[in-house]
Amino acid sequence: MKLVTAIIKPFKVDEVREALSEIGIAGVTVTEVKGFGRQRGHTELYRGAEYAVDFLPKCKIEVAVESEHVDRVIETIATAANTGRIGDGKIFLTSLGHVVRIRTGETDSQAL
Repeated sequence: MKLVTAIIKPFKVDEVREALSEIGIAGVTVTEVKGFGRQRGHTELYRGAEYAVDFLPKCKIEVAVESEHVDRVIETIATAANTGRIGDGKIFLTSLGHVVRIRTGETDSQAL
């Protein structure tokens, strides 16, 4: 089992969620986060004063999947989140040692 974590632009969340639903992924966690990568933030003008915005709004999507579905999930997220511009985000893959569904006590792949 793997945990796929994607940091993407906020306006792409619905497209990614819909694309994941189309390939049969039911459980997705979305968190609003802030951060920066190579773009290092930007400057904005507010009431005539210029100020730096160091952390940009992003969304973190987390999907726990069985190992055989990882490549398809990563490809789906990358395709749906792509704008072709800087700041599209990153996808991280982490191994899951153990998963437990709290309500039923099911474990590992049955808990997904």
